[in-house]
Amino acid sequence: MNQPAISTLDDFRALLRSLPGPDAAAEAAWAAREPQLTKPAGSLGRIEEIARWLCTWQGRHPPRLDRPRAVVFAGNHGVAALGVSAFPSEVTAQMVANFESGGAAINQICRAFDVALSIQALDLARPTADFTRGPAMTEGELVEALACGLGAVPADADVLCLGEMGIANTTAAAAVCHALFGDAAGDWCGRGTGVADDGLARKVEVVAAGVAANRTDDPLEILRRVGGRELAAIAGAIVGARLRRVPVLLDGFVCTAAAAPLHAALPGALDHCLVAHLSAEAGHRRLAARLGQRPLLDFDMRLGEASGAALAVAVLRAAAACHNGMATFAEAGVSDRDA
Repeated sequence: MNQPAISTLDDFRALLRSLPGPDAAAEAAWAAREPQLTKPAGSLGRIEEIARWLCTWQGRHPPRLDRPRAVVFAGNHGVAALGVSAFPSEVTAQMVANFESGGAAINQICRAFDVALSIQALDLARPTADFTRGPAMTEGELVEALACGLGAVPADADVLCLGEMGIANTTAAAAVCHALFGDAAGDWCGRGTGVADDGLARKVEVVAAGVAANRTDDPLEILRRVGGRELAAIAGAIVGARLRRVPVLLDGFVCTAAAAPLHAALPGALDHCLVAHLSAEAGHRRLAARLGQRPLLDFDMRLGEASGAALAVAVLRAAAACHNGMATFAEAGVSDRDA
């Protein structure tokens, strides 16, 4: 399909309302084959459910994992100047260069699991505004970032792994969660890139001040007011993937926080998404529970870069291989329990 065009936030809201639902025929085909496979019913646990999810959101049976794709969005944040990160904001551009030259962790994981990787840097020379003093982005800046995400979904993807890079973006993610779900600001704040106690305390202050300065009940306005360009691009890519029938693996805390406004705006908007891993960042377990998600992996990772999402491709490949390749009871000459 052609890239959907948006020029206003209302255009994006209209896209949200047009999202396709699950493919019932593909799900029924999965349900017809799964009980015939040579194993006790349910014995592969979530692996079976992942195969069903792949069929349902790829819109086909059997599911395929021949072309996994990863996209990492990068953005800079005005609140980085407030001492909320252990690293300066210039590290964002430096890490983008590292991604492009193949030297980062995500490059190695993508090579290991044959995942094609692309990097989208969003106006790194122009950080978002300091959201303790007002909105992080104008509507035009938000729409531009959403449109970038919408257009970044590879047409041939079997699954899309989403990730991010941006100094201070765990602060923006915590602010989005605090604005959406309440609780104390400190409940959503972790050490990010490794801030010491004073930096963590400052981070909590910044998140609380930012939310207080930008009160709104509109989830997409929350994304505009206390989010960031890379978070908005991730939200756009999630919607773009749904429109193209591409299931999505969300990386850690920042990526899941970027998805959360879509869930708040439209229940079911994340049904084609799985949280790939449980980040060690403090608020991620709380956030996953609010979204009704159980992450696939738990390796104490907190890197970002789509590292956990790309790693989870191996699990999805196993699910597709088992569902597609196992013999049925009849084919193998094995008696099933009803024989």
